[in-house]
Amino acid sequence: MRVLVVQNFDSEGLGQIGAALVEAGADIDLRRPYCGEMLPHDSDAHAAMVVLGGAQNALDDEICPYFPELLDLTRDFAGKDRAVLGICLGSQLVARAFGGENRIGGASEFGWHKVSLTPAAKADPVLGALPEHFPIFEWHDDTFVLPENAVRLAGNEVAENQAFRIGRAVYGFQFHFEADRPMVRDWSTSFASLIAERHPDWGDRLDDEIARHGADADAAGLAIARAWVATV
Repeated sequence: MRVLVVQNFDSEGLGQIGAALVEAGADIDLRRPYCGEMLPHDSDAHAAMVVLGGAQNALDDEICPYFPELLDLTRDFAGKDRAVLGICLGSQLVARAFGGENRIGGASEFGWHKVSLTPAAKADPVLGALPEHFPIFEWHDDTFVLPENAVRLAGNEVAENQAFRIGRAVYGFQFHFEADRPMVRDWSTSFASLIAERHPDWGDRLDDEIARHGADADAAGLAIARAWVATV
């Protein structure tokens, strides 16, 4: 199982997705096109693709000139019934690839927040075993309107579209289910100055937030990661 991983920003790693891929014995092919690394021309050499998050928005083609190529690659994976997973920026790019409308700004969330599954999620192979409501880590400002052929799977009051599926195994997740407690601590250090500009009390609140939400969020995130890997 060879899985293409597209990283879009420094320190945006696989987290719990990586753990699930390692459990499944996957061969991870990491590409960093924002650093000039090339994307494959098509999906033929890979069983699945993961598109990670980043500080860019999904319309930043000038900053990230590889975005149109990544959209084509996403459609190629989907057209050949190969699994795709987009997280945060990745989900916004997946939505764009299939005709969804990207909305820049107006949907800011940071920290652990509750999301709720839709009725359609109960029969979904990735989310069907999750609780109807659960906390999960969020860090985004943007959102999107779903493509016409997408199935809405989760939302909350800030971002109506928190998770969706297209076809059998193309998934977009606005929330960071890959971000377990160690990853959030790492982000809190790596991006401390950026976080402090908008959430100056985060360092003081972090331990309490982890104590209240971390265990449940980690359990939900790992369950999602394992279930998505099973679709590959």
